[in-house]
Amino acid sequence: MLIPVLDILFDQHEITQTTIPEFQFKLSYLKQLFNYYFEDQIANNGKMSALVFVCVFLMISVVLSNFFRYISSLILAKIRVNVITNLRGDYYEKVAKLDLSYFTDKKRGDLMARGTVDVLQVETSVVNTLRVVIKDPLYIVGLFIALFSFSPKLTAYSLLVLPVAGGIISYLASRLKKRARKSQETMGRINSELDETLTGIRVIKAFVAEQHMRTKFIKEVLKYGKHIFKLATKQNLAQPVSEVLGIGAACIIIFMGGGMVLGGEVESSVFIGFLVIFSQVLPPAKAFAGAFSNVQRGIASGERVFEIIDSPYKIKEIDNAAEISSLDEGLKFENISFAYEDKTVLKDISFDLPKGEVIALVGPSGAGKSTVSDLIPRFYDPNSGMVSLDGKNLKEYKISSLRRMIGVVTQESILFNDSIKSNITFGQEATNEEVMAAAKNANAHEFIEKLEEGYDTSIGERGSKLSGGQRQRLSIARALLSNPPILILDEATSALDSESEKLVQEAIYNLMQNRTTLVIAHRLSTIQNADEILVLKDGKIIQRGNHESLMQEGGLYKKLTDMQSF
Repeated sequence: MLIPVLDILFDQHEITQTTIPEFQFKLSYLKQLFNYYFEDQIANNGKMSALVFVCVFLMISVVLSNFFRYISSLILAKIRVNVITNLRGDYYEKVAKLDLSYFTDKKRGDLMARGTVDVLQVETSVVNTLRVVIKDPLYIVGLFIALFSFSPKLTAYSLLVLPVAGGIISYLASRLKKRARKSQETMGRINSELDETLTGIRVIKAFVAEQHMRTKFIKEVLKYGKHIFKLATKQNLAQPVSEVLGIGAACIIIFMGGGMVLGGEVESSVFIGFLVIFSQVLPPAKAFAGAFSNVQRGIASGERVFEIIDSPYKIKEIDNAAEISSLDEGLKFENISFAYEDKTVLKDISFDLPKGEVIALVGPSGAGKSTVSDLIPRFYDPNSGMVSLDGKNLKEYKISSLRRMIGVVTQESILFNDSIKSNITFGQEATNEEVMAAAKNANAHEFIEKLEEGYDTSIGERGSKLSGGQRQRLSIARALLSNPPILILDEATSALDSESEKLVQEAIYNLMQNRTTLVIAHRLSTIQNADEILVLKDGKIIQRGNHESLMQEGGLYKKLTDMQSF
């Protein structure tokens, strides 16, 4: 649009297109068509009319350009939303499905940072540069095709200059990635410190440890600030360097092109048009350079996110695994050994848990009691030996099907920031009558009815609005509602006061009726009626029998019982 205007102003335009050109699928056809109408305006209406014609044509092209730019922005916004939604969904799904052993080595705050801060960084640094990375290179290619049509020689000079600038900028960008990853790892530790503070705020206040925790937190914050500043020194260098290199390239083109104009190789209007188009190369080239440096930080965050998403599962389900919905015979542990990495926890454990019976595990802390219970729902798989259910290895069943057969009540009542009803029906469909029946059997209905909103009462984060005994009874109601044939009770009453323990113990007896139960207990008075008691020490079964036979035998069980009685 500029060159014909300049030709008119410089009085250099020559009539070249006197007839309408025949249609061809070429860029030159459009140029010839434009020249025909443009020259027709000059011949019939004068040069001022031709200028109006060019201006109208320019406005139409600008309107179309901005319309398509708007459409492209909407498309990229949709892509960004879809990518980040899928990434967050995949991350959550992976975290929810990962084996329990994975979380023993990972800090919760770091996992939270990867799913929030790192994903956000991917969105801002990577997805937002899609336009620059995809559109701008194509735009630059198109501009160079136009430049080549004006002057192949000048275009060749520019192609020699720009790669040098690009190489310098890419070198600066490559230095960003390592520093960006360190900053994100530090943010993970900041989240861990904050999570520990919020979780343990009561203990922190009780021990007047606010300053101690603040010092630890500020230490990580200062590290993060140091990494961010070093990252900024390199990141902010890309833009000015690209600016200097770009203007330097333009100066070289002006020098070369000016010589060609003075030598009569190129018309002045064509050279000015060349410069205008070359100036359009610089903004996307600089944006591309800036995006290339910004994207390094997003790549570092993306690697941290995909490190979790791509983590392999240790607990795997075989092809054509069987469904199971009922218990016919019971469970059997055969020569089970298990170790957490290098620490051996269970050594050659063997026992039966027949249908309808109660087996109790007792022993000092660290003896391996909870590990035995974790093998039943396949939270872990034994290193050697086999756990079988109704004569089949647990590995032959679908994991989801197996876990629906099992109800778990632990020492720490795990509840969620939702209503009482939602916590009881957790993951299940049930009528109000079924929920109420489960609560009654768990000795929870009475205190629920006294609450202002009854079963719709929100219990706060981790059930903070309820007492320990109330939380435990809700956990039992949840297990009762699922009606599992196999029950695991892991220190279910050890953290309660006497009055709460009585109510919870009654609820547990209701829960144990007609179920195959594995009980882990420190309070030995609660398991005296068990069909068999296994005494564990250092990962081995050192005594077994019922309460009376073990008391007569003496040994560790009698010692523990006498200590508690005393």
